[in-house]
Amino acid sequence: MSRKPESSSAPRAFEAEDTEAGAQTLVPGVAPVTLGERLGVLANAPLLPRKGQRLANHGLFDTNARNQLEMF
Repeated sequence: MSRKPESSSAPRAFEAEDTEAGAQTLVPGVAPVTLGERLGVLANAPLLPRKGQRLANHGLFDTNARNQLEMF
């Protein structure tokens, strides 16, 4: 079942613009993401290590020593 429109005017179509990527639909109330917003997201992202961490396989964290059967 369909609902009849409240007014006799046709529904408003979204505006569109042609870009290098093709036709883009412009939605009212939605703003494009700016370069400043993109840079802000990257600046607030957690830091990542440049190199992988070395294994802590010595002393208390040595998993091979736990498999040791003899004490001496």
